[in-house]
Amino acid sequence: MLAIGVTAASAANIAVVGGKNDDAFWNKIKKGVDDAQLVVAANGGSVNYLRLQTYDNFAPDVVQLIQTAISMKVDGLVIPNWVPESEDPVIKQAVEAGIKVILMNAGSAEKAKELGAINYVGSDEYIAGVAGGEYFGQHGQKNVVCVNTLPGTANIESRCKGIADGIAKSGGKSTSLPLPSSSFGDPNAVAEAIKATLLQDPTIDGLATISAGDADSAAIGIQQADRIGKVHLGSFDFSESTLARIKNKEQAFAIDQQPYLQSLLSVTLLAAHIDFGTDLPTRPVLTGPGIVDASNIDATLAGVQKGAR
Repeated sequence: MLAIGVTAASAANIAVVGGKNDDAFWNKIKKGVDDAQLVVAANGGSVNYLRLQTYDNFAPDVVQLIQTAISMKVDGLVIPNWVPESEDPVIKQAVEAGIKVILMNAGSAEKAKELGAINYVGSDEYIAGVAGGEYFGQHGQKNVVCVNTLPGTANIESRCKGIADGIAKSGGKSTSLPLPSSSFGDPNAVAEAIKATLLQDPTIDGLATISAGDADSAAIGIQQADRIGKVHLGSFDFSESTLARIKNKEQAFAIDQQPYLQSLLSVTLLAAHIDFGTDLPTRPVLTGPGIVDASNIDATLAGVQKGAR
């Protein structure tokens, strides 16, 4: 009877903060959350997925979701550290309230330690950017534009900085094209901005987008600027259309951070820590980067068909 009582008392009640419903990347995160919830529920716990409604009022809305989780008196919180200057104080409030925190998707092991979180699970965005920049450089690109539709968010800024530093190793350069965050998910706005940029500078021979959705817009912008075959496209993350373009040699590569694993590992590791006191000596737990291109596209597509990519 005593053992049963202890298990019930320590069953993890976890909140996960994520992106909006029509963001394909965050729906992959949701798949990981849903699968992790089966494990948590089997031990008597629960998982609540708190999602942004829009990205128009980004930082304040994220802070509000964290405050909502605190008010729910959850035992654990999985949160991307997108905008540190806004989120850090309220994440510290959560930790001070006794909530166990794992940073997921955006952050670092150093930031987790600073905030009192137990770990960071995700990709190192700067390292991922460097890998993309090196790929461009190794394939002959010299002038790459990193299209940033979420300017000011720490993880995205790190991606573009990494692209610039990576291509610099082979003598190339990369500049950022910051667009209003309201343009994220607006394919027409992004495509028009990219088209205008390409028409203004005919030396641009590479585009990097921060999301798979923006890659779709970039492909349209390249076509409208009549630069097919002259501007090589790379993206962070991928979708079915991204992979189809890589398969058809219409896109050079995608940088994979395995979002399914990010949420699956974050939630299950946090629940085990709360329920059983377990911990990992590995900090951070990295899920990327990996380059998907013509050399491994078939294996990637097989993983997509199985629901794991």
